[in-house]
Amino acid sequence: MKKTKTPAGAASRATATKKPAAKPVVAAAPVPAPAPKPVVAVKPAKKSGPQPTVIQANLDVGFGNTLYIRGEGPGLNWDRGQTLDCQKDDLWSFTIEAAAKPIIFKFLINDETWCTGDDYVVEPGNKITLVPTF
Repeated sequence: MKKTKTPAGAASRATATKKPAAKPVVAAAPVPAPAPKPVVAVKPAKKSGPQPTVIQANLDVGFGNTLYIRGEGPGLNWDRGQTLDCQKDDLWSFTIEAAAKPIIFKFLINDETWCTGDDYVVEPGNKITLVPTF
């Protein structure tokens, strides 16, 4: 039997034709969900025009009676009164939406009996709470 010589590098070629060992598959790290956006409170836009003027009176006028207001200002005159809104037994309120000048006024019970003292004055856009006497 005759021995054949293996050409040089044949062994290395044989090794080279072998497939390389498979690398282990590493799972990718999960992508975190985006952080929730913070909630931003939106303030209502301020009114650009005149602010309402609120006139309040702390007074219990008695059951069946109503508090009125007369004066100078939008919706007011000295000849006939406007009814105040009864908020509680002893709290009455009147709102003037758009006043450009100071409001001068007095309170009346049942639009007949005037409160004592000088006229009251409130600047436009303010809130005033008074305790009138009769």
